[in-house]
Amino acid sequence: MDEKVTGGKNLYGEVIGIVVLKRFFPRLPGDAANASTFDFPVRLHVVQEVDRPTRWKVFAGDREMLEPFLRAVKQLEQEGVKAVTSACGFLVQFQDIIADAVNIPVFMSSLLQIPLVYRMLRKDQMIGVITIDASPRGLGKKAFEAAGAADIPIVVTGLEDSEAFNAIAEDREIMYPKKMEFDIVEHAKKLVKENPKVGAIVLECHNLPPWAKAIQDAVNLPVFDIYTLTNWVYSALVRKNFKGIM
Repeated sequence: MDEKVTGGKNLYGEVIGIVVLKRFFPRLPGDAANASTFDFPVRLHVVQEVDRPTRWKVFAGDREMLEPFLRAVKQLEQEGVKAVTSACGFLVQFQDIIADAVNIPVFMSSLLQIPLVYRMLRKDQMIGVITIDASPRGLGKKAFEAAGAADIPIVVTGLEDSEAFNAIAEDREIMYPKKMEFDIVEHAKKLVKENPKVGAIVLECHNLPPWAKAIQDAVNLPVFDIYTLTNWVYSALVRKNFKGIM
């Protein structure tokens, strides 16, 4: 006798939903907003109300920007995804509120990995974080508190002084990936050279995974980002059968 299969939704197979700010720079493979980044189907949802001019309010955790993301995550839940993430690490500041609003797992930022990664290290080591912006209006205490990492030793480097990486910050429709790679790797090398107790790196910016391998090759450390976190969550949502088990 066949097992019963039930329906009730329009879309199937897209396990992870990703909320994306409305931007126009190229989304390279590896970027959280490039569907080809993942080895499984994802569903992208562009939050039309949040664009380049308003992204600074997101960076600041301004509650004025919360409602569009709440609507987006709720819609993705209704459409059938089993978990939701985002294409912006600063959204960690809305993590708790959004997670409380739906009945599926929510992981809005790669920074949520920091407490777990730190527990993997020796007690005298620290976490290195690479962010799109470490200036006073960029990544700071509020985001780390929201990630549950307020008491963890963290050292941060920002890419706000990188002319090449500003192609993303300024939403340019043309960018030069090799020049960006050079700047990103140089920042990572400087971070580790100046802070030799860094035991692992977490990439805040969800646009950075295209260069995670280059960073790892340069500093020989574990590199965590939204790609590693999304794959971890997916592996819990879609379990495989092991050979040899009846």
